[in-house]
Amino acid sequence: MKTPNGTVSVAPPAEARGKELAEHIFLDTLAALNVRRVMLCKLKREGGALVAGGVSIPLLRPPRVVAFGKAAIRMAAVLDEILSGQVEAGVVVAPTEPSAKLNRFHYFAGGHPYPNARSSEGAEAALGLLYGLTPDDLAIFLVSGGGSALFEKPLDPKVALADLLEFNRVLVTCGLPIEQINVLRKHVSAVKGGRLAVRAYPARQLTIFISDVPEHLPSMVASGPTMPDESTAEQAYQIAEQNRLVAKFPASIRKHFEGHTLEETPKPHEEWFANSRYFCLLSNRDAVEAAKAAAENQGLVCEIDTNVWDTDYQEVARTAANSLEALIRAHPGQPVCLVMGGEVTCAVIGDGRGGRNQAFVLYAAQLVAGRKRVVLSAATDVGDILDIGYTDNNVRDVRIWLAFG
Repeated sequence: MKTPNGTVSVAPPAEARGKELAEHIFLDTLAALNVRRVMLCKLKREGGALVAGGVSIPLLRPPRVVAFGKAAIRMAAVLDEILSGQVEAGVVVAPTEPSAKLNRFHYFAGGHPYPNARSSEGAEAALGLLYGLTPDDLAIFLVSGGGSALFEKPLDPKVALADLLEFNRVLVTCGLPIEQINVLRKHVSAVKGGRLAVRAYPARQLTIFISDVPEHLPSMVASGPTMPDESTAEQAYQIAEQNRLVAKFPASIRKHFEGHTLEETPKPHEEWFANSRYFCLLSNRDAVEAAKAAAENQGLVCEIDTNVWDTDYQEVARTAANSLEALIRAHPGQPVCLVMGGEVTCAVIGDGRGGRNQAFVLYAAQLVAGRKRVVLSAATDVGDILDIGYTDNNVRDVRIWLAFG
C-alpha cells in the first residue's frame, strides 16, 4: 500500500498486532452488549401491554419499579423511556447515583463488593414500595450483576452492618464458586432467595434480568430476590462447614449456622410466584457469541470453548490452552481465536491488589510464553485496563485467546 509520500508500506503481520486485535474484538463485544440498545430491541410496549420476548404483561395501571445491580440506572432509564414515563414509583440501587434522576424514582448508591448503609437503605425502600400491592398492581424488577452486595438487608435485625460486611468479605475472598456463595447469602437475607417476590405478592410481577451466573442457575443472579430458591438451609450449613467458614463468620451470623436456625427460603411451586414472569435480557452466552462474531469479522477462525468455565482459574487456563492447540492443529497455517466466558474462582490471599482476571492472564502467560499467542481476560462491566472506563452491563468475564501459527 502506498503512503502519501509515495513510499510503499507493508502491513505488519497479524501476530505483530495481536494485542491490538484482541482489544478490538473485546471492544466490539462490549458494543454488542449495550444495555440501552438491547432493551429497546427486546422490550416493546404494544397496545396496553409490555412485551418482553415471549412474555406479555397487561399494563392495567402504572407499575412500580425496583432496579438493582450494576446496570440498574441504565435499565430504569430505558424502561421509563419505553413506558413513556408512566411509572407510579421506583427505587434504584446502583454503585453510584446518576447525574440526572428520573421523576418518581429514589436512588441509592450501594456498596460493592461489600454492602454499605445505602445497600440496606435501598433494600428497605424497595420493601416499602412493594407493601400492600393488589392483584391488579404490577411490580417490575430490573436485576443485574452485583446486586448481591448492592442490595441487601439482613433477615435477622440483630445483624449489624459491620457484621454483614464481614460476612460478605469472607464469602467474596474464600474462593468458592458464585452459586455456593449465593446459597449462603440467600439464607441470611430479607430480600434474597425469593423474599422480595413474597413481599410483592399478590401483585403481578415481571423480572427482567442480566445474568452474570451460569445459564442453568438464573435464581443465582443477585442471589435471586424474585425467584423461587431451589437451595436449602441444609445445603447452606454443609457449604459453610465443609469449607471451614463458620468460625470466620461474625457472631451474629455464626450462631445461626452453629445452631442450625436459618429460616428456609421460598420454594418453587409456592403461591408467592404464581403471578411471576421472568425474562433474561443478556447473559454470558450473548457475550461469547458476540466475541466470536467480532473475531470472525477480523478474519480469524473462531470457536467457543465449551469446557467448564466456572472453576479454579489455573484449571480453566490449562484446559483452554489445550483447546487452543487443538484448534490450531485443525486449521494449520491460519490465525485462530478461542473464546470463552464465565467467572473463574480465585481465592484471595494477602492484602495486595488484583482480581481473578489478572490472576488468570498472569498464569496463562506462562502457558503460552515464547509462542505467537495472545490472551485477554476482562470483565464486561469495567474496562479500565483498556482505558475505556466503566460500562453498565455485567454478564461476567470474556476471555479471548489468539494464536498465529
